[in-house]
Formats: sequence, structure tokens, C-alpha cells
Amino acid sequence: MSTEAIAQETTLGAEPTPADMRRVMGQFATGVTVVTGLDDDGPVGFACQSFASVSLDPPLILICADHRGRAWPRIRETGRFCVNVLHEDQSDLCSRFGSSKGRKYEDLDWEVSRWGTPSLPDVLMRVHAEVHEVHVAGDHDIIIGRVLELDAVCEERPMVFFRGKFGIEAPALVATGS
Repeated sequence: MSTEAIAQETTLGAEPTPADMRRVMGQFATGVTVVTGLDDDGPVGFACQSFASVSLDPPLILICADHRGRAWPRIRETGRFCVNVLHEDQSDLCSRFGSSKGRKYEDLDWEVSRWGTPSLPDVLMRVHAEVHEVHVAGDHDIIIGRVLELDAVCEERPMVFFRGKFGIEAPALVATGS
């Protein structure tokens, strides 16, 4: 879809609809993470595209989570979480945690970190954090996490989500007359 088509489909002067938000904000490429936690009922986790570094001193990160979901409220109660950043060959992990019907931890080789959170296998990196602040914003919570530890795991290419799909396709070549 062209930029002009996207702009034309958004109603001018009206508040954007959820469909408008999804379509237009999909023009911004994001990395893909799985946020994990562990409570007395076992491990939990969810796929998350809203992740960023906030501050170097003190070391803070940001994630956003649907406060109506099942995983985030459980993680919030424990006060600690791990952000597992996926690489482009980890579509299985993304599928597991990207749906409420996903297999999550079933037959998955994972470990408990020294911070008491699930560490997923062979990810690009992990950020172990504790909940520092939570701000309600619409249907999501904005979570500021204080970084406890960083793990650089491998040097693969990152998983990228762009225009409703994983990966970035090469743009179509435009034929020019000469």
C-alpha cells in the first residue's frame, strides 16, 4: 500500500480508529521480544514489540503491555521480568508467545535466571529487569524497568516486524524508460 493510500484511508479531522492506528503505525519497523516472568503458578510470557532503552544512568528500559492480558498482571505481581530479544530465525518462539493459544513453554528448553525469570534459548540478547514504574495509558501499561543485568547471547540478524509481517522485503524495482 502506498503512503498516499494510507493517508487517504485515514479520516482527516477524526480521531484515528484502532484499524487506522494498526495500518499507519505498521509503517514503523520494530524488533520483536518475548517478555517472561515466573510466579508460583509457573512461567508466563508474551510477545512484545514495544521495547526501548530509556536511560543509561540509571539503566532503565521501557516495555508496553496490555493490562487486560493474562501474562502481564502475573509478571507485575512478581516485580521482575526478562526481555528476550528474538533473532530472525525464531519465528517458532514468536508464535508460541504471540497468541493466547500458543504453546508457550511446552517442550521448550528454558532456564531460570539468577533473577528468578525465564531465560529463553539462543535469543539475541536478554535484559533482566525489575518493575520500576507503571503508567496506565489507554488499554496498555507503560512499564519502566530498572535493568539488573544484560546478556548478549548471539550475533544473528534481529527479527523485525514491519507492515504487518515479519522481515523487510526489498522494494520492488521500478522500470524506467530510457
